[in-house]
Amino acid sequence: MKIYKDFTSYNQEIGLSEPLDNDIDVGYYDPLKITVACEAVVVDFYRISIKIKYRRKSTPDVEPVSAIFFNTPDLIIEPGWDAEPTYTGMYLQLSKKIIEENRFLFKTYLDYGQHEALYLTDDEVEDVSTVFRLMLKYHDSEKTNFSVLISYVNVLVSLVEAFYKRQFSTDPKQYNHIITGFQQSLADYYNQPVKQLPSVQYFADKLGLTANYLGDIVKHFTQKSALENIHDFVIKRAKELLLENQKMNTAEIAYALGFEYPNYFSKFFKKQVSLTPREFRLQAMNRNPI
Repeated sequence: MKIYKDFTSYNQEIGLSEPLDNDIDVGYYDPLKITVACEAVVVDFYRISIKIKYRRKSTPDVEPVSAIFFNTPDLIIEPGWDAEPTYTGMYLQLSKKIIEENRFLFKTYLDYGQHEALYLTDDEVEDVSTVFRLMLKYHDSEKTNFSVLISYVNVLVSLVEAFYKRQFSTDPKQYNHIITGFQQSLADYYNQPVKQLPSVQYFADKLGLTANYLGDIVKHFTQKSALENIHDFVIKRAKELLLENQKMNTAEIAYALGFEYPNYFSKFFKKQVSLTPREFRLQAMNRNPI
């Protein structure tokens, strides 16, 4: 499988213009010059690709759509792309160096390419196009306007955040299986002996998703982060064990829940419940004496 390490080699291969810079490249698609790949490839950088009013040759009767696609260094780009050469669009390419140096700007959306594209309304296309025009205006090889350029990249990412929230809300049924799968996997985790606390990454792996994508879906539909949902479940399970298993001491309950140290469990429980496990148990026993 061919791996493209830089913008120049990739742009030459598929028929894009020479990159403006080694770290940030912005440009417009010319569909008639695009070379369709004959094999799967990997690009060792980040790409945000906007295709406007494109239609696949294999589905000519389907209405054209506009969408944003994301590629990350670990994502395989499948061969071929049977688009009719009638679309327009733009692309933004970012080196790993730029992402790491400005990680606070990019949030979680760049790995969404493994799961779903972001479909745009006509108004959203206009907003994104305006930002791209400004990025091109302030892009120069001497980086004299670099801070302005990065600011517009941040604007683009902020727009993506808003548009994804709109997409999540437009068809919530599409995401129900993710929420129910996460909740069922969490319940299943504690239906067996455990050696450690579960992580967001653990459930993402179980569901075949990235941790960022799972976290964003869970946060959107539950109003709590995936980690907060895990913590809520752990507390619920801890309360059940404290009340239903009077012979189990705090340390035994801590180990049963996957805590490595009982003291950490006690601190965690008090932070969530405002009582220590022992205080919670005693309070419950006083309310419901045997």
